[in-house]
Amino acid sequence: MKIAFIINDHKTEKPNYTTPGLGYAAYKRDHDVYFIGVGELSYASKGHLSVRCKTIKDINFNSQETYFRAVQKQDFTKVSSEDLDVLLLRNNPADEINKRDWAQNAAYIFGEIAMRNGVIVLNHPTSLASAINKMYFQHFPEIIRPKTIISRDHNEIKEFFKKQKQKMILKPLQGSGGTNVFMMDKKNEHNLSQTIDAICRDGFVIAQEYLEEATNGDTRLFLMNGRPLEFDGKFAMMQRINSSGDIRSNIHAGGKPSSVKMTDQIMKLADIVKPKLVQDGMFLVGIDIVGDKLMEINVFSPGGLNITGQMYDVDFCTPVIQSIEKKVYYKNMYGNYLFNSRLATL
Repeated sequence: MKIAFIINDHKTEKPNYTTPGLGYAAYKRDHDVYFIGVGELSYASKGHLSVRCKTIKDINFNSQETYFRAVQKQDFTKVSSEDLDVLLLRNNPADEINKRDWAQNAAYIFGEIAMRNGVIVLNHPTSLASAINKMYFQHFPEIIRPKTIISRDHNEIKEFFKKQKQKMILKPLQGSGGTNVFMMDKKNEHNLSQTIDAICRDGFVIAQEYLEEATNGDTRLFLMNGRPLEFDGKFAMMQRINSSGDIRSNIHAGGKPSSVKMTDQIMKLADIVKPKLVQDGMFLVGIDIVGDKLMEINVFSPGGLNITGQMYDVDFCTPVIQSIEKKVYYKNMYGNYLFNSRLATL
């Protein structure tokens, strides 16, 4: 099959990231693999997606790092949605905030064009466009979410602070990777108004219940087709432990990964989020869990799959590509009878 990955930028994509790992897994299975930066997207006069991309063929590599470094050195070539079977949207819109605002929605807009041209687009672009900020998280059952309000009203946020016994988390509605996340308590209450103001500059404020279990970090679990990603008897999941004095567990924010065992509680949470993810065509996502609560759902470019693979000595990227191969098979059998949103999680 011919499979393309949209990334933020060729210059910022690191060889050890999850997306190069997925690309390398596809390459090893003799598929044609293309990497497309958001800035390389275009719409052709014939009504299809036309892109500049980087690809490589007919060379053996011993690791995803050597593979992707070789890809990055290649000159740009052209490919059209008429040539593609699958397009994976793996760019992170949060990385573009206040840098390239035009790039935040571009992949999903162009992804819909590719979808109309018969390309399988993962995750489903229409659903991704509606999940551009953390409000998407609020559509999941309340029983699995921490108590939360979303507001720009200082008084409302301060009242929530009192109800939470003067301990809560503040973060922006848009963003990821632990950027601008603050823990407010009695010690720094004098900075509450200033912190709210700082977050309000970029939009709405999420005020969230503080969970004591968060001191131990969180658990990142990958879901594929709505179910926990499992291969060779092991689950693609890890415990992310906070750096000393930091409430954020994100790896990019200094969190340290460690192995963790699947529990009935985590399986129950995964089962509760499954119907919504399947309905929305969310093929590959990462959910972050603290205690018995779901803290966040990353539907854009969940990272760390490569780290979990190294931790358990399991190749989690290959079953992802195998699942995509099945979708191409179903697409060839059924043609346009299956909607992209349904095909995405088959």
